[in-house]
Amino acid sequence: MDENKDHNLEQAFSRYYQMLYKISVIMLCNEHDAYDAVQETFVRYLEYHGDFQDEEHEKAWLIRVNINVCKNFLRFHRLHPMENYESLTLKYHTDEEAGLMDELFALSQKYKEVLILHYIEGYTNAEIAGILQISESAVKKRLERARNELRTKYGELKD
Repeated sequence: MDENKDHNLEQAFSRYYQMLYKISVIMLCNEHDAYDAVQETFVRYLEYHGDFQDEEHEKAWLIRVNINVCKNFLRFHRLHPMENYESLTLKYHTDEEAGLMDELFALSQKYKEVLILHYIEGYTNAEIAGILQISESAVKKRLERARNELRTKYGELKD
């Protein structure tokens, strides 16, 4: 990367960070997502190979990109609703339900992925294999191991 682009990034960051952050917070209503959106905006700024006519053009470009990034975040959250751990655990009133949730959260990432894609999102084994770029037999094995692990651990909790 050339030094001029670095210098422009530093200038743009110090000039526009606060403004982009405010836009992001207002659009996303979430500080963590706002930080991510601003970061993504500056990543795109680094990847941009064009020239700006002047400072106002650069500012307008950054605002437009930031708004589009925020819209993408909102679209993603609308299509993939999530809840944080605390709100999930508050919904389960019995010790049994809470124990099962704890065991689900404790599973390895590769087991959680296949369980979520299969049981929650409704994907077939073949579709999961395509998404995760693994073989269909690997998907079946992970599902089997995840079920067995849950059965074993959850059975211990119930006893």
